[in-house]
Amino acid sequence: MADAVTLSLAEVHALALRVLQAHGVSVLQAEAIATLITAAERDECTSHGLFRLPGYVRSVRSGKVTPDALPVVRELAPAVIQVDGKNGFAPLALQMGQAPLISKARQYGIAVLAVTQIYHFAALWPEVEALAEQGLVALACTQAMSYVAPAGGQTPLYGTNPLAFGWPREGRPPLVFDQASSASARGEIQLHLRDGHPLPAGWAIDTAGRPTTDPAAALAGAQLPFGGYKGAALALMIELLAGALIGEVFSFEASARDNHDGGPPIGGECII
Repeated sequence: MADAVTLSLAEVHALALRVLQAHGVSVLQAEAIATLITAAERDECTSHGLFRLPGYVRSVRSGKVTPDALPVVRELAPAVIQVDGKNGFAPLALQMGQAPLISKARQYGIAVLAVTQIYHFAALWPEVEALAEQGLVALACTQAMSYVAPAGGQTPLYGTNPLAFGWPREGRPPLVFDQASSASARGEIQLHLRDGHPLPAGWAIDTAGRPTTDPAAALAGAQLPFGGYKGAALALMIELLAGALIGEVFSFEASARDNHDGGPPIGGECII
């Protein structure tokens, strides 16, 4: 691309920080977001790197996010930590919950972090990677706005509902994976639309329920779960873990209260 610009990771971080703060995001919130954006670019995950920055800005401009929110950490039970994100972005809330989660897991052998009242559209793997680097096995999941039709259906019901897993390895980087329960992340379809590329078959259906490789038709219609009913079952599990179990909403409820102007609606995340 003739207009491509090459940035170092330090420059990516500085750019994200500068843009976020210019739009009223607090230093703490902006630093946490910039760190995750940089991690995504480091790992060559374009869909969750700087590509997400305009979405953060739109969320602030829409008025639905509290850009200077200061999350509150509570101990709900001996091995259960809750972080109330106070209507802010997810990364800072997750950072604030990390230390008490690690402490409780080491004390009791297992612990749960419930993060609520957050706007989450960053990658999940940096969260489990950080825990695995501390010698802990970690599983994280979050629900999102209804974009995915259940197997055999044509109306969006589930979010893309990603699941991330981290496993520590002595003297080596941890084993980490992060995947949507849909056939692709939402951002991948948006990238195909931006770049003028057709989608692979099996990713989505249009508003009439017909298979489509047109990114615009896919965004207007519904994404499909990976592996048919198997992916749909995982999506349902994540709805329960990151919704009902921690006192948050299901994806279809989140969609109903969204203002459709900038990023996904408010929701939650569960880390074990």
